[in-house]
Amino acid sequence: MSPRSYRMGQRQAEVDETRARIVAAARAHLAETGGVSLDAVARRADVARATVYYQFGSKAGLLEAVCDALAAQGGMAGLAEAFTLADPWAAVDRFVEVMGGFWAVDRVCTRRLRALAALDDEVGRVIADRDARRREGAAVLTGRLPAAPPDAASLLFVLTAFETYDALAAEAAAPDGGGDLTVATPAVTRLVRAALGGAAERP
Repeated sequence: MSPRSYRMGQRQAEVDETRARIVAAARAHLAETGGVSLDAVARRADVARATVYYQFGSKAGLLEAVCDALAAQGGMAGLAEAFTLADPWAAVDRFVEVMGGFWAVDRVCTRRLRALAALDDEVGRVIADRDARRREGAAVLTGRLPAAPPDAASLLFVLTAFETYDALAAEAAAPDGGGDLTVATPAVTRLVRAALGGAAERP
């Protein structure tokens, strides 16, 4: 490796580390305060406010990065498998399972983020775009189901929302509002199968 290539690689590693530190700071700040202050995030990440803007462009860009980090940690890459399974019910079950794992990554941060979306248009657009992708996926999967009800896509979309898992997992939640939302996945699976006309249990 040439010295120039080494320096470029080192520089990229530093940039990646800075981005990761800012995203982690944004997640922690959001979970603690329920808001997103770029000044507070910059202080927490020990960077200049200008660095946050340089790396992410805007508050929306930072929140997109937070969502991407949650998705990566929550195994959302596994969602692609749902669309390759030959059995349409197995595909729906996998969709439910992956969404449960994703929502479970950082329950408090996700709750704060979605609550803030109702109050802040910029945050709302970020969340709405993410929800739109889930709605599109639900439409594809339910379109393969035999004798599915006309509103099958809407039902799958609603039943795989964070709020559904959060409510079903409430009794198992830690006092601080944390806890593992994956415990709700079997219940969501049963609800989805009942609503969409499938067998109550997996074969």
